[in-house]
Amino acid sequence: MRIVIAGGHGRIALRLERLLSARGYEVAGIIRDPAQGNDLREAGAEPVWCDLESASVEQVAAVLQGAQAAVFAAGAGPGSGAARKDTVDRGAAVLFADAAERARVHRFVMVSSMGADPRRPGDEVFDAYLRAKGQADEYVRTRLGLEWTILRPGGLTDEPGTGLVRLEARTGRGTIPRDDVAAVVAELLETPATAGLTLELVSGSTPFPVAVKDVAGN
Repeated sequence: MRIVIAGGHGRIALRLERLLSARGYEVAGIIRDPAQGNDLREAGAEPVWCDLESASVEQVAAVLQGAQAAVFAAGAGPGSGAARKDTVDRGAAVLFADAAERARVHRFVMVSSMGADPRRPGDEVFDAYLRAKGQADEYVRTRLGLEWTILRPGGLTDEPGTGLVRLEARTGRGTIPRDDVAAVVAELLETPATAGLTLELVSGSTPFPVAVKDVAGN
């Protein structure tokens, strides 16, 4: 199975690429800086250059051609202003979903954020970020051609993963290592019965494969 990851050089994406390539998948990561290519190759992924802030749907669909699954893990990143929260966290996500639908890539996992809300009030950059994420999630839910799952992690850390999580429609606030987020995304990709679910994720006491099976109803 070929899996394409938007935001291929992100801290969750690089972890996910290592996991998926180790499981024998053909993995490609979309990057906007060609200098990041070697990092993706070391993670076992094929680097594909594409600027999701300026590309057309047709260009992104060409990148996705032949893939069986897609993951949106891109973000404007820390230090970016409200404008880029809109162009990346919302706009690029919408573009990627449209392109996946056009390329007939049915399985789609969106890495969102806890607290994402399309009608979030406030003028701070973080408010703009949560609005953008919420608007992107809302849009993905309308894509009838996608078997989508939306994952909303809590506060992200770089602590080593424990493999123990809480994964539910509502978990309450908490933190989660990026290692564990990547592991859950990989498990979601292999569990199509989670399609149509919006899930929150924090550290917990349940091994992540069991947590994913539980929400899938298996």
